Amino acid sequence: MDRLRQRADFLAVANGTRANSAAFVVQGRARDDAGPIRIGFTVTRKNGTATERNRIRRRLRELVKRLDVTSVRPHHDYVLVGRRAALTRDFATMLDDLRSALHRLDRQPKPQRRDPQSALNGETPKR
Repeated sequence: MDRLRQRADFLAVANGTRANSAAFVVQGRARDDAGPIRIGFTVTRKNGTATERNRIRRRLRELVKRLDVTSVRPHHDYVLVGRRAALTRDFATMLDDLRSALHRLDRQPKPQRRDPQSALNGETPKR
C-alpha cells in the first residue's frame, strides 16, 4: 500500500463514497489504473493542537498497518479523516470500526456525476 500525498488525489477521493465512524471518516474511490492501493490521512485543526493531531494521525496509520489486505479493494484510493474521538477510543474498537466502514464503502453505490453539458445550461441533475 502506498500513501496519498498530493492535494489533487485527496480532492478526487473526497468526491467518492464515504462511511462514518466515531473516530474517523473513511472516503474511498475506485481508480482506472492498475496501481497499488493508496491511503491518505488528514486531521483538521479543529481536532486540537499539533501534538494531538499528530497523535490522531499516528493512530490512524497504525490501524492501516494492522488491517488485513482483504479488507481493502485493489485499484482504490482511501482517505481517513481523523476525528477527536480517535484520541481516546479503544484501539481494538477502532480497528473493528475501520473494517466495518470499509465493508460499508463496498456496498454503497457509486456517486452520480453531473453531466457537464447540463451544468452549462443551468439544469439540475436528474435523480
